[in-house]
Amino acid sequence: MALDMVAPAWMHTQITAEQYDSWTAEQCAGIEIVDGIVAVAPSASKRHNRIARLLANALDQAAGPEWNADTDFDVRLRDSPLTNRRPDVVVYRADTIDISPTRPEHVLLVVEVVSPGSETTDRIVKVDQYAKAGIGFYWRIEQAATGLPIVYTYVLDPASQTYRDTEVFAGEVKAAVPFHISVDLAVL
Repeated sequence: MALDMVAPAWMHTQITAEQYDSWTAEQCAGIEIVDGIVAVAPSASKRHNRIARLLANALDQAAGPEWNADTDFDVRLRDSPLTNRRPDVVVYRADTIDISPTRPEHVLLVVEVVSPGSETTDRIVKVDQYAKAGIGFYWRIEQAATGLPIVYTYVLDPASQTYRDTEVFAGEVKAAVPFHISVDLAVL
């Protein structure tokens, strides 16, 4: 079977920021752009979506008026070649809510909920991209066999543009970022 029978031709050519910005929200949903190439992710499970939504709600409540926490939108890491990621949860400055695209300087924290099929991307690739973009905090949530999510937290070392491990949590999460966060993940 020819490659163009599996995916449309536009998925095999490099997309510019201008082209991507002209697409509709429906065209952009469910995809990321990495080095200008469209990357389609499989649909997330209900458990994955629930973890992301509950965490975003808790972070939004804890953040106060200066920060928002949301799901399902692009963070423009680089214009050329275009790299847009769609973290599962993003904590960003409230005063940038109407600015599009969201840029790393608007973002405090990105969270990825690891699903089968996204392990390598969430554990290695995205960590490096977020760090190089200068995003201060990264959390990775693993869905453990015990039923309680495990949260790995990282803080950016600006000098090396890499994240260093901070703490690992299961169940209740408390993190020292510019606002106090207490999230009971046991309900997830």
